[in-house]
Amino acid sequence: MVRERRRPDPAASRAERPLPNGSAPVRAARRARYDSWDGQRVRALRRHMGYTQQQLSDELGTRQQTVSEWETGVYQPRGASARLLSLVAEQAGFRYDVSAPVDDEPGDGKAGD
Repeated sequence: MVRERRRPDPAASRAERPLPNGSAPVRAARRARYDSWDGQRVRALRRHMGYTQQQLSDELGTRQQTVSEWETGVYQPRGASARLLSLVAEQAGFRYDVSAPVDDEPGDGKAGD
């Protein structure tokens, strides 16, 4: 009878496995940095820059509808979009305070806003 060796589960994320020196993988730390983009933060960045949704979408190379969907919480920026938002925010000197109240102005969800 031949026994088959168990192989590591390919579905297991590398980010979950510790490195040989015992430290957490760098990829997991980077990912956490970009996961913080929610609708309120995207809207706050856009307002900080004085942009409409269309202007921000042009800056990011996305559709205006995508920016609207981020702001309304339909989708959340991830991957390259989240990294690009972080770079744009850094260039604009944008700091987001989670505890600061968000003022909802009329027309916030509209396409041209």
